[in-house]
This record gives sequence, C-alpha cells and structure tokens, in this order.
Amino acid sequence: MTEEMIALRTLLEKSSDADLLREMISFTAQRLMELEVAGLTGAGHGERSPERFNWRNGYRDRDWETRAGTVELKIPKLRRGSYFPAFLEPRRMAEKALTAVIQEAYIQGVSTRSVDALVQAMGMSGISKSQVSRLCEEIDDKVAAFLNRPLEGDWPYLWLDATYLRARHGGRVVSTAVIVAVAVNSDGRREVLGMDIGPSEAETFWTEFLRKLARRGLRGVKLVISDAHEGLKAAAARVLHATWQRCRVHFMRNVLAHAGKSGRRVVAAFIATAFAQDDADTARLQWRQVADQLRPKVPKLAALMDEAEADVLAYMSFPRDHRPKIHSTNPLERLNAEIKRRTDVVGIFPNEAAITRLVGAILLEQNDEWAVQRARYMTLETIGALSDDPIVKLPAVAA
Repeated sequence: MTEEMIALRTLLEKSSDADLLREMISFTAQRLMELEVAGLTGAGHGERSPERFNWRNGYRDRDWETRAGTVELKIPKLRRGSYFPAFLEPRRMAEKALTAVIQEAYIQGVSTRSVDALVQAMGMSGISKSQVSRLCEEIDDKVAAFLNRPLEGDWPYLWLDATYLRARHGGRVVSTAVIVAVAVNSDGRREVLGMDIGPSEAETFWTEFLRKLARRGLRGVKLVISDAHEGLKAAAARVLHATWQRCRVHFMRNVLAHAGKSGRRVVAAFIATAFAQDDADTARLQWRQVADQLRPKVPKLAALMDEAEADVLAYMSFPRDHRPKIHSTNPLERLNAEIKRRTDVVGIFPNEAAITRLVGAILLEQNDEWAVQRARYMTLETIGALSDDPIVKLPAVAA
C-alpha cells in the first residue's frame, strides 16, 4: 500500500465527523500541490534525480476559506521562481480587507455617507468593535507576512511609483503617499516587493523604503524605472547603485507641452525616430539630431532633450526584447489604477493602518495572480544574461 493510502486511512480512522470533510480537503489539496511542484522541479520531494532542475525552499502557511470551513495549507516554496496553487480563489483577501476597512470606519464614526450606505446594504450595521478588531488582526498578520517576506536571488528590473489616498490624521483629512515597488526576478517573473506610506515623496522617505528592501534581500538591480522625481532618483542612486530609466511616457507629456497644439504630432514623430533605433549609440545620435533640428524654433524643448538624453534612453542599453516593458512605468501604473479603483469605494480611510490593510491585500492578490500565470513576464533566455548568478547563465540544454 502506498504512503498516500496509509495516510488517508489513518486520517479516516482518527477524524471526527465534524472535521472529516475539512481534513480530506486539506489532504487532497496538499497532495495536488506536491504533484504540481514535482513537475516544476523535475523530481519528487526528497528524490534524487538527474532530471531535477529546481529545488524546494520550505513552505509558507496560508488559510483557505472553503464551504467546509477554514483549511490550513502549507504552500511549497521554490528556490528559483515562485509557485501558487491554481485552485485558490485569488480575490478573497482583498474583498475581506475592504469589508474590514468599511467596518472599521463605521465603528469609529469617521465614515462617509457612501460608506454608511455600503454598511447598510451589506447588512453590517450590527457589528461590534471586537468583531472588527478580530477581522483586522487576521488580515494584518497576512499582509505583514507578505510585505516583510525575505527577497531571494537577483532582481534586474525594479519599477517604483506612488499614488495618493486620503486618510484621517489628528482629526484632519490629509493626502497620504502610497509607494509601491514591483520587480522582475532572475526567473523572468514579476513580483510585488513591497509598499510603504508617508506624508510625501521626500528623498528621505524613498531612501528608507529602498533600504528596507535591501535589508530584506533586494540585490542585483540593474535598472530602476520611475518618473522624474528628484528624491526618488537620488535615493535609488544612493542605495541601489543602479542605472536609472526616466519614464518615457511621462517625459513625452512634459516635452510636448512646449511644442504647441499644432506641432505636437510632428515633434512626437521626430522624437519617436530615436526610440526606433536598433542600439543605444544610434539612438543617442538620432536624439541629438532631432534636438538640433528643433532648436531654432523651440529652444526650450531642445534644451529639455539635451538634459534628459541619458535618462530617457537608458533602456536602449538593455536587451531588445525587454525594451517595450522597461522604457516606462506603465506596468506599475496599471497596478496603481487598480488600487485607486478599489480604494475609491472607501473614499477617506479611518487611519493609515487601514490603507496598509486594503492596499497590502490588493498587492498580495496581484502577486498571487502573477505567480499562477504560465507565461513568464520575460523569457529565461533573455533575462539570464543580466543575472549575477552564474547558475542562471548556464544553457538550458547541454550541447
């Protein structure tokens, strides 16, 4: 009899009727995960095999809410890349976090009319402070574990951006900066690395945020992509010592403001010829030629091009296949747009902890969704050349 059958028989003999269904779901889910991870590593748990191409790296605990109750799972972690079981429902955490934030605002008496209406519509008017406290604590623990997890391996590309939300502080409603970091690892997959909250995007705030990421293990950053925020740029240079890419989309908006309505299309087409070049040297040459052509009629625009050349064209020194994804902050701005869409329901947060609870849950879910995507964000063949890890640079199949 196999070990799995023995374990199942033991389970059936020892479990009470009340727990039997939940235990069987846990057993089946755990077995499914072990089989999936065996396929992702090339060998079973503890098995020695010449066909192995990846290794396990422990487990992370996660509760799975089912109709039979809460099932405790141990999700296997991989040394390279990430794994997330497809059978988990990816949107449950953020929905629960949103409920907790709405309830907390209602209980503390600082909610808006829209929040009050939601409370009544969702039938939550009878909740108690203790119930809200327990729900918040449960979510906060999971979000904190996600945002403080160790970062392993190299992270060649790092996107940084901020969005602003409103929260109550000292009896006033203030605008609060929420900064988010997303990166691609040496396995070509995207992950949310972290978030933080502060009164503004000051250089000291960005510096401390990046230092926290470095203490958690962030290393191997080759390119930092962000908008032209001087505090962020200085912090990235001081902490990460990486090349900085100024968001091309933001730059074009700024530079076209000097072209006039009638000349914007022509100027945009001229500058785009530099982006269409095959390598960094020809791109820089074309950039300067375009600036010189525009200088007699729009000198301020040409001066902006002179000043921004190195930063806007930094991405041209990286693999061609990566350039459409690293020339701007668009990948991160789409995530920020989702954050804004889902936080608009709250409007004004009762405190900063509520922001971390809801935004952190949204980021955790997005990270889980990226983990289950079959296609890598960047291929192993193209990302391997950027890694400082010699193992990553080995060919997939020996000649």
